[in-house]
Amino acid sequence: MLNWALTFLVVALLAAVFGFTGIAVAAAGVAKILFYLFLVLFVVSLIAGLARRA
Repeated sequence: MLNWALTFLVVALLAAVFGFTGIAVAAAGVAKILFYLFLVLFVVSLIAGLARRA
């Protein structure tokens, strides 16, 4: 999932360089959402792993 976030980040940066502002904003928004989703899932799995050991 982090791979998708990085892919959309690269697409957003390329679109911004070429002046496609609408596409850049949309791709950056998707990248941000995917990154936060990845972060939440990572924290949940970390807590679940620690709870399983205890």
